[in-house]
Amino acid sequence: MEEKKYKIGYTTGVFDMFHIGHLNILKRAKEQCEYLIVGVTTDALCQSRKNKLPIICEKDRVEIVESIKYVDKVVLQHDMDKISAVKRYNVDAVFVGSDWQGTSAWINYEKEFKEVGCDVVYLQHTEGISSTILRERVTHV
Repeated sequence: MEEKKYKIGYTTGVFDMFHIGHLNILKRAKEQCEYLIVGVTTDALCQSRKNKLPIICEKDRVEIVESIKYVDKVVLQHDMDKISAVKRYNVDAVFVGSDWQGTSAWINYEKEFKEVGCDVVYLQHTEGISSTILRERVTHV
């Protein structure tokens, strides 16, 4: 078996209306780390950040993500303090979609994570699918 580049990887998301884009991120992340921890955004955090609740409740989203073979552990993401999660779980790589690359938030995260020995790895975003797109399709049927 080939050795993975990273020991512990971490990624987060709402994972509402789980779709192929979600699966692609989890699969690509797991290909690069031995142990993948996934933070699932709580309903309360989603409400406060996006001013809307997910269509699928938090408990069910956690159960869905836990059932994915690429995921080793699921934790709830109660806030946007990613550096505390990196330190808490001893993460050496944070995986995020390439659509976030170059944004001011992620430029700052890169600096913070580097200080604690953690890399940011941008994974190719799956074009043409998102929970927002699915939500729009469902409401226009």
